[in-house]
Amino acid sequence: MTLNAITTPKFTWFPYEGFTFCLGLSEGDSAWTSGHTSAAFDDAVGKMTVSGTMEQQARTAYAKVLTILEGAGLGIEDVVRITENVTVSGIGDYEDAVAVRKEIFGDHEPVVSTIIVERLVRRAAFLEVELVAKKGGGTELLVASEAREAGTWQRSAVKEGTDGAVYLPTMVPVDEHGDIVFAGDFVSQYAYCLDKAADMLDRAGMSIDQAVTTYDYSTPGTREVYRKTHRVRKERLGGAGVYPGAGGILMSRLHHPESLVAIDVTASKHPLELVNPGWSRYDTLTYAPGIKAGRTLYMSGFAALDMETQEALHPGDIGAQAEVTYGAILHLLNYAGLGPEDLLFTTEYCVESALPDYRAVAGVRERLLSPPWPASTGGICKELLRPEFLLEVFPTAVYPEPAAEATA
Repeated sequence: MTLNAITTPKFTWFPYEGFTFCLGLSEGDSAWTSGHTSAAFDDAVGKMTVSGTMEQQARTAYAKVLTILEGAGLGIEDVVRITENVTVSGIGDYEDAVAVRKEIFGDHEPVVSTIIVERLVRRAAFLEVELVAKKGGGTELLVASEAREAGTWQRSAVKEGTDGAVYLPTMVPVDEHGDIVFAGDFVSQYAYCLDKAADMLDRAGMSIDQAVTTYDYSTPGTREVYRKTHRVRKERLGGAGVYPGAGGILMSRLHHPESLVAIDVTASKHPLELVNPGWSRYDTLTYAPGIKAGRTLYMSGFAALDMETQEALHPGDIGAQAEVTYGAILHLLNYAGLGPEDLLFTTEYCVESALPDYRAVAGVRERLLSPPWPASTGGICKELLRPEFLLEVFPTAVYPEPAAEATA
């Protein structure tokens, strides 16, 4: 069984052929959509446009991703995880999007990950939505009310999806009363978020040692003290003999005005196996380039870094940086016995200042990647941890199902 691009004649918002991403991918009874805003092709002006309030945009974005799911034979009741990328300008109206989501999903409660982004590629867009689905809606490991008691930002369940993937809601340094904790202390807020993830996994019958990725979002002002998270991670992660993949993105603000960090943690029910093609830089770090868990290869964020010298390459040239970034991803895939056709998902973060040249990345993807094209989401960040970087990519790949297993 292999990944298949989802197609459907019901997707009428824009012609989706010719991109270096697909509407979504399916395999068996599972599906993953790309991120979608309310953007639609406007015949009157001959281009894609976005308009409307947060509520209106949310309704359109959800209509689009649910139409894609329908093309894979899945529906609302099958959604395991929702990721909502909310712009800084849209935070004040975010509850309108939450209300739309609750109206649409009713009693069905997927895991909700909320990422604050500086903006989206379409400037007028407030919200981008992506879905992960599995027939039956996955296995609930922790009900939403118990997750909320553990101190998450909003009410959300913890669920197991395809191939043992376990999704948690976004961890933020806000307690169950909605109050910020450790105001002004980035390192303590970071530790708090990891501890909340550990508590939630413990309640779900698992351990933080089963984490496969920890993607964190902080603010530019934390860059000077970011290295201190090494100790926090070393004390709390890697208990299974391998650290999870990781990535770090900077936004001008996060969920709460005093929040300095937010962390998305994904875990797996499968044993974890380090995948490293010989990059010695990871020997002293508290994250791994790749983690194989079951049939899934979870990866750290990649940017234009020389793996030997630690030098940031091609400052000021996002196209050249994309070549290096995707080249490193493909090198890791090749070492793992995979190819670009096995990429399941890519999330690209482009620095705001480089947005005018962001189109160059599509050309790189067209040369280096291949059909069925990964499901993809793109967000604009304020900065990256290395100020020279203009692009960071979070990739995930999947191993083809063994032939004997597929025909069993």
